[in-house]
Amino acid sequence: MTRSETFTFVAVYLALLVLLAATTAASFVDLGVWNAVVNLGIAALKAGLVAWFFMELRRAAALVRLAAVAGLFWLVLLFGLGFADFLTRTRFPS
Repeated sequence: MTRSETFTFVAVYLALLVLLAATTAASFVDLGVWNAVVNLGIAALKAGLVAWFFMELRRAAALVRLAAVAGLFWLVLLFGLGFADFLTRTRFPS
């Protein structure tokens, strides 16, 4: 491993620690409905960093990148369908 790769991995690790601290800090701040948006954004950023650097998608072949994007698309599709089902249900008073 070269010196620049080591520096990159350490920088990404420190960025992940900062994002962890941001997630923890966001849990103590009342942002109303924006809490979920902020925390999901931070989680997506952390997942992107892990996939890009530690899973080495930046150096992967095009087919491997395509498989990663297809998996992400499938996840978004399933969450979207679940959310659409949730929004279209009628609520009966108890």
